[in-house]
Amino acid sequence: MNIRRAKIADIAALVALEQMHLQDELAADKRDNSFEGQSFSKADFTTLIGQHWVVVAEVDAEIIGYVIAGKWSFFKQWPIYRNLLNRLPKLDYERAKLTESNCCQYGPIWIAKQHRGQGIFEAMVAFLKKQVGSERCYMLTFIAEDNQGSFAAHTRKAGMQVVDYISFDGRDYYLLVLPTNESFF
Repeated sequence: MNIRRAKIADIAALVALEQMHLQDELAADKRDNSFEGQSFSKADFTTLIGQHWVVVAEVDAEIIGYVIAGKWSFFKQWPIYRNLLNRLPKLDYERAKLTESNCCQYGPIWIAKQHRGQGIFEAMVAFLKKQVGSERCYMLTFIAEDNQGSFAAHTRKAGMQVVDYISFDGRDYYLLVLPTNESFF
């Protein structure tokens, strides 16, 4: 297995994987087209790879997982992220205020089902954390309350901590934070 930063040449594979697994984060009873997962275009991936952070896991030169982190300037085009930005002034993590300049949006993360449980999640998050750590102190994410598998992975395997709860568009979410570089503290 190889963990690395994504390259422009990876975009077609990333778009295909995302479209194939777009609704994976939704609970089975929510897959009635009333909710939609996040979707990124080729142009979005080009921007994310060039100006933000995209990490891939590959086995035998095939991408089997990815994780994204981005600055708020990219993500605030979508309503849920604007909602998160509005909450930032109210969020503290270990007595530090989370701000648009000291944190970034983390996620989504995806790993092929046949490769789960092999340490890939932890390896990608650790690699991403190092990449982001040179520019941001924290990664912030939201996980749907009914997505207990993702919540368990992020809190147990990545060490993320809940800092708040939000409701948006009829769904409830945990807000979680992960410090990227212990030297900031």
